[in-house]
Amino acid sequence: MTNTKTNTNKKHGAFLMPKGFDAGLHITMILLSLFGIAMVGSASMGLSVGNNTYLLISLAKQTIYVLAGFFAMTFLANHFKMSFLKSSAFSSLIILTCILLVVCLGFGGYGGAKAWIIIPLGITEVSIQPSEFAKIVAILIVAAYTADISKRFKSSYEMLKKPLIFLLLMIFIVAVLQSDFGSAVVIFLISCVCLLIPNHPQMRKFEIFLRVCFWLVVILAIFILSPYGEKIIESIPEYILKEYQKNRFISAIDPFKDRYGVGYQLIKGLVSFASGGFFGRGFGNSIQKYMDFPAANTDYILAIIVEELGFVGFFVLFALYGIIIFKLLSYALKMKSEKGKVILVGSAMYLLFHMFFNIGGVTGLIPLTGIPLLVVSAGGSSTMSFLACIGICQAVIALFRRGELQ
Repeated sequence: MTNTKTNTNKKHGAFLMPKGFDAGLHITMILLSLFGIAMVGSASMGLSVGNNTYLLISLAKQTIYVLAGFFAMTFLANHFKMSFLKSSAFSSLIILTCILLVVCLGFGGYGGAKAWIIIPLGITEVSIQPSEFAKIVAILIVAAYTADISKRFKSSYEMLKKPLIFLLLMIFIVAVLQSDFGSAVVIFLISCVCLLIPNHPQMRKFEIFLRVCFWLVVILAIFILSPYGEKIIESIPEYILKEYQKNRFISAIDPFKDRYGVGYQLIKGLVSFASGGFFGRGFGNSIQKYMDFPAANTDYILAIIVEELGFVGFFVLFALYGIIIFKLLSYALKMKSEKGKVILVGSAMYLLFHMFFNIGGVTGLIPLTGIPLLVVSAGGSSTMSFLACIGICQAVIALFRRGELQ
């Protein structure tokens, strides 16, 4: 028996996926990562004019981020256990995440937010965004403190006190101190969906409250993004909503009101969408990326994808994302473990909300939030974070398929 276990461990080590993993999900992540590297390279061409090393650096960085992410994914797929959520190491992870979120305030930022730890490296720099990893921690907090709980509490407040303190603390740091409203909203929405999954009787009133709040926020958002909402946005004090954040709302309502100012980037993106057509201009043949297009390889990379690969390219990307979401949700529906459900559904929502905010932002349906397309936009933190998140999901799936998790 000892020899069999040893051989199994050797076969499924840190660099290989564990027995029971979902091969379809793994192949999809490989294809998505390769697609992302290719598109980051293409979108970076316009930004590299006059600076030939920029393109090589961008490609090298994205490739390294993907490789690091795959290492994290395979490591977590092999080593993540549900028992970790009950350990002191998990509590230390929560504290470390909050500390890193605060550490960001001592560094410079991008676009008005102070959400990065910036490390200069000679001719380039590496920036780490802890709020991306906080999204995974938020999912695990809900799984650890609210899922598969049989104990009766004196009140729902006693049951929810600890997870809500951790979640609200992270959201407060990201939204208020870092001024990264987009990431804060994503953490909040992921947490809300995850909190709806546990079936503990003492959570039912709170879950009803969450549903009511959700629909109220949807109604409010629709009203604010209507032509009547502009005056409301302009009247909000600057200590609540910064000037650049107001401009994003105004730009979404009417990008042509200030076409050479706050609406310029959105209009450029819409032109890229319109010129791409069904089949696009061809890979690498975007015109807009050479015409002063800010954030072409990050926030607005979808516009370059559609311009070069057309709506066919968009559908391919959408299909890859759709496969990942479908796989995660299908396993969540099959298993009884609430912890497993929370992790899988939370990870699916992580991807879905990023899709919604990025696609909505670059098409002008909602204000641009700076939320990237996961694994496709240039950026190390979002790429490594989501690949690590999929690694945790693969660990849960493997446990379920081996019969070690119901």
